[in-house]
Amino acid sequence: MPLLRINTNTTPYNKDAVIKQASALVADMLDKSEDYVMIVLDTGMSMSFAGSTAPCALIELKSLGMDELKTSEYSATLCDLVHDLLGVPVDRVHVEFVSPERHMWGWNRTTF
Repeated sequence: MPLLRINTNTTPYNKDAVIKQASALVADMLDKSEDYVMIVLDTGMSMSFAGSTAPCALIELKSLGMDELKTSEYSATLCDLVHDLLGVPVDRVHVEFVSPERHMWGWNRTTF
């Protein structure tokens, strides 16, 4: 059920490696089974941040029951991930956190 979406104007050499590392990191960070983690990596996008098209990223993390007291920790972890794997400076990353109600997330023909 966790969904991590990374939108960036960079293009990694090995997208599969980025996705694999991001999936394991999200599962560990949220203490959830990787069986439910989905990663969406949108690269090479037309993006600007602070009026510049230098490397930047928008990260969206959506998960049921997300601990709101840990979002600062999650932000640091995700910014470091994007920096390490995609070369995006941490000060050129925005992170959005969403924790929907269980009935607002569907999977396998039902909801959680």
